[in-house]
Amino acid sequence: MRPGQGLEAFFAAQGIAIVGASDDITKIGGRPVHLLKKYGYAGPIYPVNPRGGTVQGLTAYASVRDLPTAPDMAVLAVPAAATANALRDCAARGVKAAVVLTSGFAEAGPEGTAMQDELVAIAREAGLRLLGPNCLGTVSVTDGVIGSFTIVLEDNMPPAGNVGIVSQSGNIGSFTMQAVSQRGLGVSRFVATGNEADVDVADGIAALAQDSVTWVILCIMETCRDAGRLIEALGMARAAGKPVLVLKIGATESGQAAAASHTGALAGSDAVFDAVFRRHGALRVGSVEELLDVGHAASQLMPGRLPAGNRVTLVAASGGFGIMMADAATRAGLTLPPLSPATCTRINEAVPTAGTNNPVDASAQMSSRPDILYKMLSALMEEPQTDTVQLFMSLSLFNKRLRGIYMETLAKIRADYPERLLVITSRGPADAVAEITAMGIPVFPTIDATASGLAGLVRLGQLSQIAPAPTHTGATAALDPAAFRNEHAAKAALAAAGVPVLPEAIVTSPGAAVAKATELGFPVVLKIVSEDIAHKTEAGGVALNLADAAAVQGAYTRIMANVAQRAPGARIEGILVAPMATGGVGELIMGISRDPVFGPVVMVGIGGIYAEVLKDVAVQTAPITLPEAEAMIRGLKLFPILDGARGQPKGDIAAAAQALVRLSDFACRHAGDVGEVDLNPVLVRPAGQGVVALDALIVPLGTAHQTH
Repeated sequence: MRPGQGLEAFFAAQGIAIVGASDDITKIGGRPVHLLKKYGYAGPIYPVNPRGGTVQGLTAYASVRDLPTAPDMAVLAVPAAATANALRDCAARGVKAAVVLTSGFAEAGPEGTAMQDELVAIAREAGLRLLGPNCLGTVSVTDGVIGSFTIVLEDNMPPAGNVGIVSQSGNIGSFTMQAVSQRGLGVSRFVATGNEADVDVADGIAALAQDSVTWVILCIMETCRDAGRLIEALGMARAAGKPVLVLKIGATESGQAAAASHTGALAGSDAVFDAVFRRHGALRVGSVEELLDVGHAASQLMPGRLPAGNRVTLVAASGGFGIMMADAATRAGLTLPPLSPATCTRINEAVPTAGTNNPVDASAQMSSRPDILYKMLSALMEEPQTDTVQLFMSLSLFNKRLRGIYMETLAKIRADYPERLLVITSRGPADAVAEITAMGIPVFPTIDATASGLAGLVRLGQLSQIAPAPTHTGATAALDPAAFRNEHAAKAALAAAGVPVLPEAIVTSPGAAVAKATELGFPVVLKIVSEDIAHKTEAGGVALNLADAAAVQGAYTRIMANVAQRAPGARIEGILVAPMATGGVGELIMGISRDPVFGPVVMVGIGGIYAEVLKDVAVQTAPITLPEAEAMIRGLKLFPILDGARGQPKGDIAAAAQALVRLSDFACRHAGDVGEVDLNPVLVRPAGQGVVALDALIVPLGTAHQTH
């Protein structure tokens, strides 16, 4: 089943049954009945309670099987042990969707997991979509459909609008719904998925992507249970031109542990989630505040209309506020280009005292007459060197006369320049903000919030330009078990896949070592070959830069003696002889690991101690394209080392990217039996001279990591 299929009943249910309905509106079984009545749900409401009679003035039924018509949706608020039978009744009556509010399932332990599995089996057999259990349910503001007990609806329903919310956390999702409403924005649908026995966060994203009234999707995610479904859902949103903003909580090790204990799910690596979101066009945000700032801005734009770049022109009636705006914009990664001479002339024709730098100091004359304000703003909206205009209004909207001028002018600007992005920074009053927002002009309460929102829109625009992710089209294959045995065998397997390595051989005598070194050419390297020795250097098993036959013969004898003393029980296959690589401009570390959610992941970082100490690595799920590989390398903090810093030769980045692509293809081809691959170091030679992997390790799937 594709993500999002069958969720229409949660949003536009024709008839709702509440199983476990109560007269007490403070109880979970009482609140959905109360809320549906309070907000005027147009369809039939069927309270279900074994006692029958009436519930909150409505006729109650002893069982869902007794209902006069089959409701599209049922809300289950009965004890966990009674939920399976209630769901069977729903299936028998032809209910299309069920919300299980009750807790005590997989999050509670093995017994609860068994009960949850039973719910899934019932739902699948009946073709019924199941939301929850242990969830806060769903609210469709547009259609007045409520299958929730959230306290956000205690006093009023959020205004209807275009912001859709899907959250694994009911409380954070409810808080977000309330905060969106307080920003003066409208909500379309709200879905809290809880344990995700059936409907998961991918279903929510996909359903909102196909929903005609939703323009922007806010997602609060703790983890992912099905990588393929999440990726497909993000692709559906991207194809529909609808921004997806993700607040992924559990970014730290302790946070991931808390998420796992809370949802009963396995959390994937946070860096991999980052990479997946970026690749598939979703913007990850770091806080609820940023989620609201960017979501606020995105909700004012028609689907598919995002800023083309990060150039912003700032306008204020005060030089001091302009400086503050410039500081905030710069911190957020926005640029402030100078205005063209033609625009400067037009501004001064409208406001002779205005300063025409960026920020524009428009002075108080800006708001003296609508025609003056329009002339200045229209000049800025036509400025070719800007993508967004930000107008700061500190007190103007609180003045009745000035408010009239601004409203008249902004409405005309919006009508005359519908494709240009104008944002306002103002604290209110609330009704004035609502009036401007209704024009399709985002209004932010603070300078910092404006900068954050604009920067988010810019990143969304950049993400929308990323090419669709590649898929692995080659057949999977089993890797020869010998490839796991030692460095030499690992290199041979990788070389067959196109990863560059040096010529080398294993020898078993000093004479053979000298002969091979002579054949390869001096200087050479000798390394012990043993599957029992992970740390060759610590065992005295490495000798470098051996310049002649005598040095090779002595090193062979010395290595064997060292290993016999320091690792007496190790099985020795021989000693590896390889050329001593020279001429590199730097080193990379490349690798493959297995993410528990997303599968094979390719990694690259600056070699040596830097990758580990500075965490200077980039990751992406395999397979990767050549442009992605090059972008990963160029995005490293220490990339300038490979890019000719201080007059040094530039490294062969194209060859490094090609090696990374081949490594990722290798990981996909052997995904069934390869757990990890380490290439460390990969010597990067000057541009045009290639790269070469100097050491390699392949670890079988399911085997503990071997430090390399």
